[in-house]
Amino acid sequence: MISRYSELFKPLCECPLQGYLGRGVHTLGLVRWILEQTGKADVYVSTFSTSDDFLSGFFRLKKEGLIGESFLLADLKAAGKTLQLANLMKNCFTKVCLAPNHSKIVLVSNESHKVTVISSQNQTYGDRHESTVIMTDSIVFDTFYRQFMNIIDKSVNIDAILERHQSVNRSAEDNN
Repeated sequence: MISRYSELFKPLCECPLQGYLGRGVHTLGLVRWILEQTGKADVYVSTFSTSDDFLSGFFRLKKEGLIGESFLLADLKAAGKTLQLANLMKNCFTKVCLAPNHSKIVLVSNESHKVTVISSQNQTYGDRHESTVIMTDSIVFDTFYRQFMNIIDKSVNIDAILERHQSVNRSAEDNN
């Protein structure tokens, strides 16, 4: 069966730079389409916001053995929603961090592939027109990877936020 993504995009090995502007391209489906071509790979996701649907689907990809190491960088201001999904995030990703972040990128890499996706879409499922650019240039990938890891190094691990949140809740209960 040919996926929607195979209708919209050429195989990664045939086209090093391609884009799409429209509805119906969701990050999770695009990640699956990429992993079907690359095989098992490490996946790094940067987003303002995520959703239960994206995380559940990402978890399935991980269980299928398509994902190795995985990092999620989400926005600190969206932490309220993020905390509700924290356990699912921790099951999906090797590391989950929060920082002031509005970028939406996905980096996919293994020994033979380096794929960079830049998108206007958060990891949610709206029915809006979104833009997506896919690149297989290793210089572009290495630049974004280095910058992504620089943000991760300066970010707050979700475990630290969860500990503070639980500590505040315990203090509030103790005061009652």
